[in-house]
Amino acid sequence: MKRSKRGFTPVLILILSAAALLTAALCVCLGSVNIPLSDTLSALFGGEGVSANTVNIIRSVRLPRVLCVAEVGAALSLCGAAMQGLLKNPLADGSTLGVSTGASLGAALSIAFGITLPGLPVSGTMAMASLFAFISLLIILALAYRLDHSLSTNTIILIGIIWSMFVSSILSLVVTFASDRLKQITFWTMGSLSGSSFENALILFVVLAAGSAVLLRLANELNAFAVGEDNARSIGVNVRRVRLTVLVTVSVLIGVCVSVGGSIAFVGLVTPHILRMITGPDHRILLPASLFGGAVFLMLADLAARMILRPLELNVGVVTSFVGAILFVYIYFKTRRAA
Repeated sequence: MKRSKRGFTPVLILILSAAALLTAALCVCLGSVNIPLSDTLSALFGGEGVSANTVNIIRSVRLPRVLCVAEVGAALSLCGAAMQGLLKNPLADGSTLGVSTGASLGAALSIAFGITLPGLPVSGTMAMASLFAFISLLIILALAYRLDHSLSTNTIILIGIIWSMFVSSILSLVVTFASDRLKQITFWTMGSLSGSSFENALILFVVLAAGSAVLLRLANELNAFAVGEDNARSIGVNVRRVRLTVLVTVSVLIGVCVSVGGSIAFVGLVTPHILRMITGPDHRILLPASLFGGAVFLMLADLAARMILRPLELNVGVVTSFVGAILFVYIYFKTRRAA
């Protein structure tokens, strides 16, 4: 691959993948109770020489949780990078555009009213979250285009904030009518992956693998969008098909992530922006880097949520919102100065 002007080499992908593996190992070892690496490896591969309680903590609690956290982080970061490329907007992300809030409403409706598909108890929540994420994205972009055909940053963010407030009011209404499930919905909307299972990890892996395959194949098209839709059409890009494919894929990924871990904000904003400063804007590099970078970021955030007040545990959404809000303000003012 040709070296970019920022000096990127494929070694970065190897570094990020190694960082993801090391971070995963660290997250499995550390928590409310720290377990040495040797005992962790023994618990994973045989269980000899360690207590049954240690084996249970590693295999049944931490390993599935770390896998789910890594997959959710990778998916949200990939979605953020793809949406920023599609909309030519460095502030585009499922949380800043209100897509995650829409997905939360769909999942909350499923939880509150017991909406499921026959034989698949969790599929109703995932289907509703994905559907409402897609509907939210369409409404936000349609309203923004109606007000401003250039789809400027300020317009999209403003519509996203208004939509988030509107959906939040509906979500409060749902909670009122489903008071018997208030605790479950409230805890879930704050964003947490505690209690994750291997079943959740498998579902996330399948959806992430399929979504990644779709978005990575559209890297060249997203590069073409960076110079404008008219120029993209002039070089043979089917703009409508690419836009619809990206939006549907992003909606499904966000919907599934929200249905498993609740609303976890700013992952798709923070990671791609940091990596873009390292790799440059080429989506052939940025998208795969975002996969690994997002996994590392959310695993570290989840580890901080478990360690800061241990044995008490924060919701990971609290940590990502704190970090993301600070970076959001920085990016916004930087963008305004550059305009």
